[in-house]
Amino acid sequence: MLTVQVVLFDGFDLLDAIAPYEVFCAAAMYAEHALSVEFVTAEGPRSVTSGINGLKIEASGRLNPERTGIILVPGASGDVEGDGPNSPPAILSRALNTELVEMIEQALGQNDIIVATVCGGSLLLAMGGLLEGRPAVTHHLGMNVLGATGAIPVPARVVDSGNLVTSGGVTSGLDAALYLVERELGPRIAHAVEQLFEYERRGTVWREEGRAPSSHKAETDEETNNTGMIYDTSEIKLPGESEFDGDWDTTIATPVGKLEVKLSISIRNGLIQGQATQGDETVEFINPLLQDNKLTWSLRVTKPMRLNLKFEVTVRGDDMIGFARAGILPASKLTGKRVT
Repeated sequence: MLTVQVVLFDGFDLLDAIAPYEVFCAAAMYAEHALSVEFVTAEGPRSVTSGINGLKIEASGRLNPERTGIILVPGASGDVEGDGPNSPPAILSRALNTELVEMIEQALGQNDIIVATVCGGSLLLAMGGLLEGRPAVTHHLGMNVLGATGAIPVPARVVDSGNLVTSGGVTSGLDAALYLVERELGPRIAHAVEQLFEYERRGTVWREEGRAPSSHKAETDEETNNTGMIYDTSEIKLPGESEFDGDWDTTIATPVGKLEVKLSISIRNGLIQGQATQGDETVEFINPLLQDNKLTWSLRVTKPMRLNLKFEVTVRGDDMIGFARAGILPASKLTGKRVT
């Protein structure tokens, strides 16, 4: 029997979870109960509060990351504006601090389990570092953030990457579930469910197969891989190199807490080199650029979640101020002091 575990967490989006749940239940009816579906959590049976008016759903079991079948992770529903505690990023961050991501990582290591996501469920996995280098999709408002985690954003309704199937906005859960029914139980069962629901799956499911479309833009190594960037001193008015040189203790105030990061910056003969240390992890600046008294660079961080952050800072004496941003997430303020 094929089992489907629909994962719930506090603040989950109702339609993300309920729509696939109903599709799978209908498929079980047409497939003579060759499929079972249940709501689960990382903690076990409990009442789970959704992000829609606080409506509660009872989860009957604990997620089993070794059970053959499908694990489906919904997204979050909350305040679209701002970065308060009820915003989707904050809700996903709280789910990130449970055992859920570790369980999903274990499931992705199994050969007989498909992990599926709807909407912000992709971001939850991506922020946990599970989608780096993998094609995926999420809600259109989160595609830049998805790319910032190291995943490969694909603007499709549903993206099939083998044991990972992701889907876009809220209603795409219907499409993902119907596709999985067809993939696992066959097109006739999926067609019967479509007829029952009077809904036909939308869009082409993207898979990394067949002939690739031609592209007129090719990225160069300089655009993607530089850790030291040389700028043209004849065209850019440079401040004194000593303004940014040195070691800095900085604090980044993010919606999910403060990050303490040590920066080490060196500018010599037009070459900018920089390192950032957080805890026991040190990474190089990506594409650093000094222009108009501002130093900008990109950085891959792993704590409290995996993101590619873009930094922009200025310096006055021994004080550094600026911001860090990931995709469309609100910018996080950065402040720092030069270490003497």
